[in-house]
This record gives sequence, C-alpha cells and structure tokens, in this order.
Amino acid sequence: MALNEYQGRSARLRLVSQLTSELGERIDSPDLVPFILSATKQLFDAEGCAVFLIDEERDELYTPYAEEVTPDADLRLRGLRFPASRGIAGWVFQNQSAQRIADVAQDPRWLKHADAVTGVTTHELLCAPLVCRGRTIGVIELRDRRHGKFSDEDLDLLVALAGNIAVAVDNARLFAEQGRREQKLRDTLTLLQRDIAHQSLFTDLVGQGPEMQRVFRLMESALDSPVAVLLQGETGTGKELVARALHTKGPRHDKPFVAVNCGALSESLMESELFGHTKGAFTGALKERKGVFEAADGGTVFLDEIGETCPAMQVRLLRVLQEGEIVPLGDTTPRRVDVRLISATHRDLTDEVKAGRFREDLYYRLSTFPIELPPLRARREDIPLLVHHLLERARERLKKPIAGLSGEALDRFVAYPWPGNVREMVNEIERAATLVRGAEAIDVVHLSAKLKEVEPTSPASPADPQRQGSGTDDTTQTIGSLRSARDNFEARYIRCALEQHGGNVSQTARVLKVSRDVLHKKIRDYKLNRGNTKDVPDAS
Repeated sequence: MALNEYQGRSARLRLVSQLTSELGERIDSPDLVPFILSATKQLFDAEGCAVFLIDEERDELYTPYAEEVTPDADLRLRGLRFPASRGIAGWVFQNQSAQRIADVAQDPRWLKHADAVTGVTTHELLCAPLVCRGRTIGVIELRDRRHGKFSDEDLDLLVALAGNIAVAVDNARLFAEQGRREQKLRDTLTLLQRDIAHQSLFTDLVGQGPEMQRVFRLMESALDSPVAVLLQGETGTGKELVARALHTKGPRHDKPFVAVNCGALSESLMESELFGHTKGAFTGALKERKGVFEAADGGTVFLDEIGETCPAMQVRLLRVLQEGEIVPLGDTTPRRVDVRLISATHRDLTDEVKAGRFREDLYYRLSTFPIELPPLRARREDIPLLVHHLLERARERLKKPIAGLSGEALDRFVAYPWPGNVREMVNEIERAATLVRGAEAIDVVHLSAKLKEVEPTSPASPADPQRQGSGTDDTTQTIGSLRSARDNFEARYIRCALEQHGGNVSQTARVLKVSRDVLHKKIRDYKLNRGNTKDVPDAS
C-alpha cells in the first residue's frame, strides 16, 4: 500500500472514531445534528450533506438539516419538500436500499428542480436510509466529492455509519420534541394563570332585557360548536367578555384562552406574535418563540379588532382557518394547530370588503356564526342591574362599605347615553366609589361633570321601571342605614324582574335563583304590588 493511501485511510479512520465518539458525548446537545453533517461532509470530502426526514402525516420528505457550500444554499435546501415516493432520496427511503449515483443527469429518478431551488449543480450522489428502532425515519445524502469521485467503499462506509447517525438524529428529534412539550406546558401554565385573573370579569355579562337575552341565546347555541364566531359591536360593549365566556363554558375550557388586540400591533410584530419565530429569524430574535396559535393549541384564540389586519396577515389567517396549520417567521415547515378562533370588530366588515380593505373569503370564514352586541343605550333597562353589579365589585376592590346609589344619581346613569358603553360605566363607578367617604351612598356630587349635566329621567319614566310605584323617597334613603339602602335597591330590583316576566313568580324566582317561598316572602315584606303578579297567595 502506498504511503499516501495509508495516510489517507488513517486520517479517515481517525475521523470515523472521532465522529462515533462525539455521537455518544453529544447525545443531548442541541448542535448534535449540525455537528454530524459537518463531520460527515468532511469525512467524505463532499461539497454538500443533507438529512431528509419523513413527515408521516403528509407523506413527504423534508430537510430540517443541511450543510451546503453557502448559508443561502443551506436555507434554500431546508425549504425543500417533496412526496416520499419521488426522487432518488424517495426511492432510497421506500426501498431501504443505499445508492451511489455517478451521474444524476442520467438517472430518471432525479428531481431536477432541486438544483433550481438550491442554486447549486449536482453531479453525483451517495444516499443511504436512516433506520432507527425498526423504522425508516429518513435518508442521508452526500453531494459531489470535491476531489475525485465517490466509490463503492464510500457507499459501504456511509451505510455503516447510517445506523448511528439515524439514532442520533432521532434522539435529537425526541429531545427537541420534549423541549417543545415542556415549553408548551410552561406557556400553557402562564396563559392559564393570566386567564384566572380574568375569571371574575365573566360575571360582567349582566342583563335581563330582550337585547341581552338574545345575545345569551346565541352564545348558548355556539358553546359546543367548533365554528368561528365573529363578535360585532361598538367599543366597550364587552366583546372580550363574551369570547371568554364562550371559551370557559365550552368544551375547551381546560385549555388556554389567548386574546390579541390586532389594532395594537404593527404588521411585523403581529406576524411574530401570532405565528412565532425561529432563532435568528430577524435582528433581535435570540431564541425561538412560540406564537399565540401554537401556545393556545387545543384552546381558543381571540383576535380583537380583526378589521385592523393588513392584507398579508389576512392571507395567513385564512390559511390557519382552511388548513389548520401555521408557519413561524423564519421557518419553512408548517406546524399543525387545533384552535377555536373567535374574532371581534367594531367595524362593519361588509363595508370593508366592498372597499377592498378586507378579504371576502376570510370574512365568510370568520363570520360563520356572527353575534351582534348591543350598545348600552339600547338596553337601558339593564343599567340599574349593571350599576349594582359594578358597585359590588368596587366595594370589594376598595374595601369600602358604600351604601349604594342615590335615586338621583341612578337617574343620571339611566339617562346618560354611554358612548363608551360598559367600559365607560366601569370607569365612572370606580371614580365615584373612590370619592365616597366611608359608608355613605354615591350621590350626584360624586359623579363626573358629563353625568352631572345630564337631564335625569322622571321617576315614572319607562327608562327606569324599577322606580315606578316604589313608594319610597330615594333622596331620604341615601342618608339612612346601609341595610335600608340595600333593601330599597332589592325591592326595586325584584319589581323590575317581576314586570319583565309578566308578574309570574315562578319564572322570576328561577331567574333570581331563589325559591318561590323566599320570593313570596320578599314580595310581602316589601309590600310590592301583588295585583300584577301570578302564583302569589292571597294574604287575607
């Protein structure tokens, strides 16, 4: 044996020994597979080396790892996907038989468009199946020897190494998958913890009037269905509360709920927020980050102000709805996601479609089940009930024994048009509750200037049916005891509920969640008008 040939074989044996040793030492290293490709490429003096893995769900081979002549060629090759039955790599995968192709141009199995994608020119190939734990997970491919030609001896060596390489690649995949699962659990825990903080807001869905009853009926119909829901209504009408309630009461309640305000994000930031990004996808992307669609897998994604999205983002959202998959920024491999999408807007999306600002096909996908939320001015009958509920929340948060609202203050709440809807009312109640001292009631003096200037409705006005025939002087009530203030409100509240249910005590008791006997007693105690009620026993 010539000295040069001996030295060459010795150097190759050292490289093989180093490679197998490193495979054992780097078993849990994130750079294991890139190291394998680099070392294998050096061992065979090849211009390029790539691993093709099987996507069993789509029956395609794809390239997660590549070591090519330039970083650009690497990136292009990693975007290559093709049916597992096509190409030389596909043949090797299907037949589990290694191949040495001296001239790919003469081989009918060669996929010519591969070179067009990567921008390189391939002349010869070595390709061996990667078999691990009794199944073929992919193939390893070497392209063009830099000095001389690949030999049968090279092919035998690649086959001998392929088993160890397959185990290393599969272990790297399993470690990465385990890491993704752990990260997903951490993301889910964070989202659930954040969601728990909002649970108390669900009770803000307050309303007994016909407008809110219609909303509740639609919500009940949509609970168990996976269809996309589009919530439409003015700002502050409680669209996110409805979305959260649909999630919490539905079959996905034990999975994450993630809300994103599309109007608050720039186009580039929104893409990363929704779909995630890979490490190095852009300047400052120091590590991989999951988007909300992947973090909420199995749960619900709520996209508020969906009408603010740009055309490019609308295309990507359409793909999520049609295909159930996302592609993170900087990646080329689709990832399957299972989420229920609830979107919301204060815009008229039909007008946006006509104006060419919103895709028609996306609109029809989003609006499978539309729910229109009424503005507060369209359901004034709910205002006293809502005020009481928000005041209870303010009492708990501020730890103040506030005695309620004076009748005059409540009149102004009912009469005010509330352009900011429930959100504006929350702010008004919080402000007034902060100004109140001790156990006194909220009066007109505690209200903001805009409410003070409102012309209150008359006590007999239908806008506030709870005050009709009350037989009490609310101005006097405000300087009484806390108990008398609460009793006064309860009496008016029960009267309103009875009127809304035609005086039917049984129906009213069910709505108020009390027994008929308790309701009968309160009707007698508060001396309510029994002539307008049914099922009320004669007191004589």
